[in-house]
Amino acid sequence: MMLRFILNRLTLLSMAFCFWCMPPAMGQQFYARTEYGLQLGTSTYFGDLNTNYGLHFIRPAGGAFVRYSFNLYIALKGMVNYTKIGYDDRFAQNEFQKIRNLRFRSDIIEAAVVAEFNFFRFQTGDKYHRFTPFLAGGVGVFYYSPYTDYQGVRYNLRSLGTEGQNTGLYNNRRYKSYSICFPVGIGIKYWLRPGMNFSCEALNRFTLTDYIDDVSNTYVGIDKFVPDADHPTVAAYLQDPSMMPDGQKLGRAGKQRGDNATKDQYLMLNFTLSFQLKTYKCPANEFNSWYDNR
Repeated sequence: MMLRFILNRLTLLSMAFCFWCMPPAMGQQFYARTEYGLQLGTSTYFGDLNTNYGLHFIRPAGGAFVRYSFNLYIALKGMVNYTKIGYDDRFAQNEFQKIRNLRFRSDIIEAAVVAEFNFFRFQTGDKYHRFTPFLAGGVGVFYYSPYTDYQGVRYNLRSLGTEGQNTGLYNNRRYKSYSICFPVGIGIKYWLRPGMNFSCEALNRFTLTDYIDDVSNTYVGIDKFVPDADHPTVAAYLQDPSMMPDGQKLGRAGKQRGDNATKDQYLMLNFTLSFQLKTYKCPANEFNSWYDNR
C-alpha cells in the first residue's frame, strides 16, 4: 500500500513538472532574441550632381542582417548591403549643370551596425504588441568606385584623377575607395505571424567623403592632362566634358567644378523579412528578463 502511494505521488509530481516545462501554448510561445533576415528595396544618391534631391536614378538594393533585441524597445542590427548609385547632369534643373555634362555610376558595398528604438512595445506573437514605428541610427563602412563610359569603354574616374590628384599639385584631393557612413532614418515593424517579422525602413547615409561622384572641388585646367595637344587623353576629356553653345569648354583653372562645402549622401528604402526561432526553455531561465515587463 505504502509503495503504491509513493508511486502515485511520484507520477503526479512528474506530470506536474513536465506540464510546467512543456513548450508554451500558442499565446505563450517564447522566441529567441536574435532574428535573421533579408532586405530588398531601392537606393538613390544626393551630392554634387544631384543637388535638388531628384529621383531620376533609382536602382535596386538588397542585403542581409542579424538583429538582436535587448528588450521590447531597443534592438541592434548588423547588416551588409549592395546597391548601385549614379546620376547625370542632364537631369539637372539649372543650365550650369547641363553645360557641365558630368555623369557617374558606382557600386556600393556596405557593412553597418544600427541601433533601433521602438516607439511602442514590440513582441512577435503578442497580438497586443503587433507593430511599432521606430527610429534608427548607426555607423558603417562602405566601398565605392565611381566610373563612367566614354566611347563604349568604362573608365575608373578615381584612377584618372579628374581634379588633379595625379599631378602632384593637389594631393589633398586624393580619395580612397572606402569611407565611413552614418545611417539615420525611420521605419515601421509588424509581425506577420509568430516568429516572422516584416518591416519597412528608410535610412539615409551621411558620409565622410565628397567624392562618391568624383566631383568636389575646382577645375585644374586641361593643360594638366594634355602632354600632347594633338593627342588628348581620356582624362583630359572626362575631367571637362562640358558643351557650351559657342563650342568653348567650361573648365578654366580655378573655376568651381563641384561643391566641397557638403559631403555626398545615399539613401536606401528597404523592405525586410526576418525570422525568430522558437525556444522552449522554462521561463525561470533567461526569459524572466525578457518578459518581466509584460
